[in-house]
Amino acid sequence: MGVVETAIDTVKQLIIDGELRPGQRLPVEKDLAEQLGVSRNTLREAVRALTAMRVLQTRQGDGTYVTSLSPGLLLDGMSFVADLHLDAGARQFLHVRRLLEPEATALAATRLPGDVLDRLGDVLAEAERLAGEPDVDHDKLIVLDQEFHSLITAHCGNPVLAAVIENMSGRTVRARVWRGMTDPGALRRTLGEHRSIHAALLARDPDRARLYAAVHILGVEESLAGDAPTETGAMETGDPDD
Repeated sequence: MGVVETAIDTVKQLIIDGELRPGQRLPVEKDLAEQLGVSRNTLREAVRALTAMRVLQTRQGDGTYVTSLSPGLLLDGMSFVADLHLDAGARQFLHVRRLLEPEATALAATRLPGDVLDRLGDVLAEAERLAGEPDVDHDKLIVLDQEFHSLITAHCGNPVLAAVIENMSGRTVRARVWRGMTDPGALRRTLGEHRSIHAALLARDPDRARLYAAVHILGVEESLAGDAPTETGAMETGDPDD
């Protein structure tokens, strides 16, 4: 292991041991380099790497600080990995999402505040309006799709689970799925799945919320693979009481 990697690991250990805490300013460069037993150039390289990892944040003219170290911040780069692996790799990310998101949706069913449930309804209504227009604005649909899922997972009660799920499907993957829905029937089916999830959440029904979330994400996987079921053969999800 090189000296830079050793310095990175040492700073990480200081954070793990509580000697450096979230939001705390690092000692001045000279003192920290002496503490770590490395040159100042080596320390600068380590700080740059830890900044790229979102562990540290350099503030111009003010020094270097430990970030909040929140799961969402530290896992943010995962969405780039999902975007990077567009074909088989993207399906693998969606598979992991299918394992996790239904459970998060079930957990959120008893935790979502009333105003968030109302916002989910507004998001759905706007998406349905856009889908009905002659020239569908897929960019807006992508934004609404992301908001719909993020609002739900953010209220699952587990910030680590929420952060992992949020980064399982990057923006490029979402764009590819939504822009691939040239068939109006596919759009209606996808939005119907969203509507079923919302209905289960309104009913505070974790089991149905879990089921409809799983069905929805499986449909996304199939769409990405180009083998989504036809509208007549798809599972009917528009009415959760059927």
